[in-house]
Amino acid sequence: MSATGLLLAGVVYVVASLAGSREPPARAAVSAAAPTRTAAVHRLTVRAAAAPHVDVTAPRVASATWTTVAEVYGKPAAWIEQLPGATLMRFDQSLAHLTLHAGSSDGGVTGWTYGDQITPREIHLVLAAFNGGFRLTYSNVGFTSGGHVAVALKPGLASLVTYTDGSSNIGAWQSGVPTTRKTVFSVLQNQQLLVDRGVAASTVTNCVITCWGYTIGDLTVVARSGLGITAGGELVWAAGEHLSPAELADALISAGAVRAIELDINPDWVAGYLYVHHPSGPAAVPVVPGQLGIAGQLLAPDSRDFVAVVAN
Repeated sequence: MSATGLLLAGVVYVVASLAGSREPPARAAVSAAAPTRTAAVHRLTVRAAAAPHVDVTAPRVASATWTTVAEVYGKPAAWIEQLPGATLMRFDQSLAHLTLHAGSSDGGVTGWTYGDQITPREIHLVLAAFNGGFRLTYSNVGFTSGGHVAVALKPGLASLVTYTDGSSNIGAWQSGVPTTRKTVFSVLQNQQLLVDRGVAASTVTNCVITCWGYTIGDLTVVARSGLGITAGGELVWAAGEHLSPAELADALISAGAVRAIELDINPDWVAGYLYVHHPSGPAAVPVVPGQLGIAGQLLAPDSRDFVAVVAN
């Protein structure tokens, strides 16, 4: 099929998959019986005002073992681990879900359910947030959310897919994801899979710049980030200020990732935060040693897309 045909096929596939999926993803609250839609919306509104079931605590010192940093309904929902050169955060999808945010430049300011900053509906529920992928002007990227398409999706690209039930998965588009049993809400695409079947891509050492992104000064070891999924469905984010693609893949694999996508690279764009909650609102705590950070810490409008981790 020609490149034009593939592009059109991707657009048609997205439109068909997203039809009727204008609601944001939200996992059902823990309950013995499924609530009505009205009751669920009301409960989410009340919880967003106070969120007594959310507790985020930033560790005082970095640890080489997994440390619980967030609890939801009194259950551990997020952990952090500090490896040599890489910080990892792990999230339990039964207690938290992802929201893919468009940036004011990457995607624009209109048409999005989740735009260029953490929203009021998320502000008292957010556990963590981290950078998205490459600029949407680059090749080998795709971006869609809530039925709004910024860049048409392309077959074979590494894809972070979030469904309307709030669950997320990572895989190659149309070759592993999406599942036909669920309705897609958002997709972030970036290059090829960094990790597949628990093994790093064959190009991580011999095709660093061309395959894994152009860097400042054409360096092979720079700030890098990625997101993986374990066999059990947990999500793992990894980042560091001085990582090669192979080292990033190794960090994710060490955390149990069976598939992973490389996210953004270079110092200006790699950053992650935990959000410690106070009556006045959350306070952002940087998690990657030496990160330059993002102005506004994703609580203020930002030009780039990003991902928030929000309690159910």
